[in-house]
Amino acid sequence: MQKALGDVGENGPEHWEKPLGSTDVHLVITALAPDSRRLESVLQPARKTYEGLAGVSAIWRQDCHALPDEKEPFGFKDGISHPAIEGSGTPGSNPNEDPLKAGEFVLGYPDEMGESPSVPQPAILGRNGSYVAFRKLHQRVAEFRRYVKANSASCEGEELLAAKMMGRWRIGTPLALCPTHDDLEIGTDPRRNNVFLFGDDPIGYKTPAGSHIRRMNPRDSRVAGVVRIHRMIRRGTSYGPPLPDGVLEDDGGDRGLIFAFVGAHLGRQFEFVQSEWMNNGDFFGGNSAKDAVAGANEGAGTFDIPNRPLRRRLQGLTRFVVTRGASIAFF
Repeated sequence: MQKALGDVGENGPEHWEKPLGSTDVHLVITALAPDSRRLESVLQPARKTYEGLAGVSAIWRQDCHALPDEKEPFGFKDGISHPAIEGSGTPGSNPNEDPLKAGEFVLGYPDEMGESPSVPQPAILGRNGSYVAFRKLHQRVAEFRRYVKANSASCEGEELLAAKMMGRWRIGTPLALCPTHDDLEIGTDPRRNNVFLFGDDPIGYKTPAGSHIRRMNPRDSRVAGVVRIHRMIRRGTSYGPPLPDGVLEDDGGDRGLIFAFVGAHLGRQFEFVQSEWMNNGDFFGGNSAKDAVAGANEGAGTFDIPNRPLRRRLQGLTRFVVTRGASIAFF
């Protein structure tokens, strides 16, 4: 499974930031606040609790923050797509997607297969719980920018190529709705920027089948099988200083995303999506092609952009995202 997830080579656990991936990690605490000052006050109750427990100490901390315009380090608006959970009363971001059964995300309830996942014992601790795949992902922003620039003839071409690789324009507008140009009104409107499907674009002339967002959620693409049983809640936040706009050389800063993938079936959710959709292209006819943005490419990766009369094939893709640590948790 380690190889299927892409956790090999420089992504391998032997290169992870210590103590991530080791047996020294037993508990993960997350806290959210509007600013650094209030974050410390939010953390204080948890700190007082573990400091009073024998044999328990804090051994690692990662401060995160929201970048301007809710963008991630590569410059794309993030956190746009999320599913609706039946019975929650909270709508999803795409009204074309029916709410998923609660058992897909929370233990103790029926899932999309009509089954109830086994609950860790004692049941009082397991019921209403869920699993989280936590990952620290370092992003090689300068390398991504250089690749896009080297494979484009103009600034406009750079933006289009980056959008083709991601499946959205940087501001959040999906190619499915605006394949040739960005649209500020759509991209910044949460009621519109995720309302689309891929069924009317089977070849991928608008949104390439191998683009990041289409891989992570093929929606109504028939080639992907039963997409609903592979859905999960994904949440990410940035860490490290942003690389200034236009800079093409790496400044040595550590920057990227802290990601959490939440679900009741991590095997057919996180692990399946990571291994079969992100790091393998068989499901849409892309053979061994990996995700152009986040896949475990080793310098020889390819990415096809359907076009008439001939497709365009990018070559020489390398790792733009490197895993710096990971853990599986239950909460």
